[in-house]
Amino acid sequence: MSGRFITLEGGEGGGKSTQLRALAAALGARGIEVVATREPGGSAGAEAIRALLMEGAEDRWDARAEALLFAAARADHVARTIRPAIARGAWVVCDRFVDSSRAYQGGGGGLTDADILALHGVGSEGLLPDRTFLLGVSAGEAARRLSVRDAAGADRMGSKPADYQARLAARFAEMAAAEPERWRMIDADSPAEAVTAAILADLADWLP
Repeated sequence: MSGRFITLEGGEGGGKSTQLRALAAALGARGIEVVATREPGGSAGAEAIRALLMEGAEDRWDARAEALLFAAARADHVARTIRPAIARGAWVVCDRFVDSSRAYQGGGGGLTDADILALHGVGSEGLLPDRTFLLGVSAGEAARRLSVRDAAGADRMGSKPADYQARLAARFAEMAAAEPERWRMIDADSPAEAVTAAILADLADWLP
């Protein structure tokens, strides 16, 4: 079986971590080798950079510095984890990838899409997923989930203000509409089991 690269995208509170675990378990039950990973992170070097990105004050980095750090983390992740796994026939399922940089540092932070993709072209040789699932969640439901998560301490990305979150949602929707062959829109307000089922249904043609 050929390797596949699947990513889960969307704003805060969409349930990406939950779906990463559920999808990895469902694929593994079908006899597929799965590498479940995340960004920033997924390799030793990228995890070291993750601490710089996710900790500290909300204004610790400006958008350009943030974009460079994400690109560096992603380059190590791609070289050491993602490409080797795909090459041996594994399925890589990743919580966020370059599209998050396009939304957060682009749509949310003011950099151009060309800026982000240029960094990605250098750092990760332009690698894109085979399929990207946008977990769309209503503002009210996202706020409810984030309030629960905030009780445990929000990271820098989760603590961005509401207007920033709205720009993120708009940017993700714009990207999905522009590239429908890769992106799939999933209603993440639904129960977690229904979201997993919708993702698996879309992948059915690739499953053994």
